[in-house]
This record gives sequence, C-alpha cells and structure tokens, in this order.
Amino acid sequence: MQIDGHHGLTYIAARLAGFTASDAQIIAYSAQYVDDATNSGVIRFDNGAMYSRISSAHKMLDYRNSEKLANHRVWASFHFLPGNGGLPAGLNPDGSFINKLVCKPDSYVARDMLRLSIQDREKPYGLHRLGVTMHVYADTFTHQGFSGNIHEINKVEDLQSSDASLDQSFFSKIANFFVSSAFPLGHGAALSHPDRPYISWKYVNGLGETVERNNQTIFFEAVDMMCRAMRCYLSGDTDLELDSVAGIPEADAQLIKSMLDSIRDDDGEERHSKWLEAIALGQFSFGAEQVSYIAKGEGSWKHQSIGQLEAVDDDEDEFVYSPAFLTSDWKMFHDALQAHRFDILHDVLPKYGICAA
Repeated sequence: MQIDGHHGLTYIAARLAGFTASDAQIIAYSAQYVDDATNSGVIRFDNGAMYSRISSAHKMLDYRNSEKLANHRVWASFHFLPGNGGLPAGLNPDGSFINKLVCKPDSYVARDMLRLSIQDREKPYGLHRLGVTMHVYADTFTHQGFSGNIHEINKVEDLQSSDASLDQSFFSKIANFFVSSAFPLGHGAALSHPDRPYISWKYVNGLGETVERNNQTIFFEAVDMMCRAMRCYLSGDTDLELDSVAGIPEADAQLIKSMLDSIRDDDGEERHSKWLEAIALGQFSFGAEQVSYIAKGEGSWKHQSIGQLEAVDDDEDEFVYSPAFLTSDWKMFHDALQAHRFDILHDVLPKYGICAA
C-alpha cells in the first residue's frame, strides 16, 4: 500500500470501527508514518536529555547497499510479516525455511500481533501502536506471497497487469529485470503493482508458480478486516474472532469498492487526495471531516515535537527541550515502534520457530 491506503483507508476503517475523529487521526497518521520514519539514532537536547529512536523504513534505497536491503529487523517487523505458511504455532509449512518467512494475509502470526496491540491499549502510546499494527496488518494482504529478505522466491517474471501502460514502460521492464535478478527483496521486482488498488495483475514467482492478484478485492478485504480488528481493540476483545465481528457497513462498503475501482491516478499522493476529498465532503456515514497528513517539515509531528523543519537529521543537531516532548505524538509513535519491533522479533516469531532478531 501507499499513502492512499495506509492513511486514507486506515482513517476510514478507524472511524467506521467507532473511533473518534481525533483518535482516528492518530491511528492513521501512525499507520502512514511507518513508511516515512526513515531516520534512526539519538536525538540530543540542549539540557543534556537524549532520546533514541529506530527507523521503520528505508525511503531512498540504494540497491548497492546490501546492508540496508538485508535489514530484516525493518522488513520483517514492519512490512513483510512472516506468515508461517498460514499455519498456527508449532506447525511448519512444507518445503524449506523460506516458506515460513513468506507474508500471508491475516495469518496466525498477524493475529498474535493484533492481540499484543490490544493488550497495550492502556499505554500512553496505545493508539500509536495500533496505527503501526494496522500498517503491518494491511501489508499482510497487499504483500502476500513475498518475503522481507533477499531470496529467489521474490523473483518476478512475465509481469502483466490490467494497466497496459505499466507493462509497456521501458523503465518498468528494466527495473523489473534488474531487481528480480540482482536484489529480489520483498515485492521490489513487482514494482508498484501490489500498491495500485485499481489493477489486476499476474506474474511467475521464483518457484515457477503463476500468481494472480485482483487488487480491488485485496484492498477491500484489508480495510474490512482492519475495521473488524479495530472494533476488537475498542472492546478489549483479544479472542479476535474476526469472522463474527461486524466489518465495513454496507453503504460505506459499496462506496469504498467504487472508489477503489474509479481512482486510477498513477501517483499515490493524488489518489490519497481524492480519498481525503471524499471524507471532507461527508460521503462516508461518519460525516464530513477534515483530515490531513504532513510527514516532514512545518506542521508535522516531528516539527511539533522537537522543532525540526529539515527532512534529514544531522548528527550534530541539538534541539530545545520542552517537557511536552514526553507526551508528544512523535515520541509516542517512536515508543510504539520500539515496543512493536521487540515483541514481534522476541516474542511472536520465536513461537513459530522463526529467529529474526
């Protein structure tokens, strides 16, 4: 997913699940910020205080940088949650170990992740962690069939889609060939095909299997299940019997399906703006609301928290400390990131015989 899904659809799912507008803003911002939190390291303050945070994405990947590409602590924790072949803890999928690492939609691993988020709902960063969790949960649907490590299973050949312009682009063909051959990590070789809600596509994976995807169906299933999971969060229900929990109301469901089909802009930001416009016009059952997202610079969570306007950190930066920093959304988000990653790597995945820490 791109920002149209991780921010716009997450906000809609949260509101329809019963969250207030202000809480839904926190959840949706956190869900999208997983893709934008590309800096890590120590923040230093003028009074000697320090705060250490981690990154949850690598925005500008240099494909010669194998260390970043192989950073499984980022990819497995936040973007390609291992699915254990869709099996519960204690069972192993057929084949080699890689089959445990492939992302599966709404897997047992994903349900365990959801439970941990619900268990943390009374924490100061509870809503922020829910947003992080919704990002990863949504990606189990759109990133299904790929793994967060460099492996031939991520190779993509004979890539075809319902949008001929994507397949005929010379750049796309070259990028697909290079990534698939040299650094088959995640869905890189599939380019942006998994992120475009309006297309159907197919390819042959590294195992020689033909895979077919209908993104409209996948995206709607993701937002519907997110809504169900967030209803469980609100009620504190860790049983997570999601099939018996109400999802997206019918009228809203029809609107979402229609928009997934009709919004066909190439750029994710443009698609995002149309979702926000529909929200502002009151087209959803929760009414008209103004929603925005600023990743960096003035008005962003980071700027509000430490006053930084630049998009990239400098190790020599020193910021003016304010007691409000401790309860700022930016700090709460980074607290949530660290709690999420620790639990996934040290508590959840080992239950399934997966060591990634």
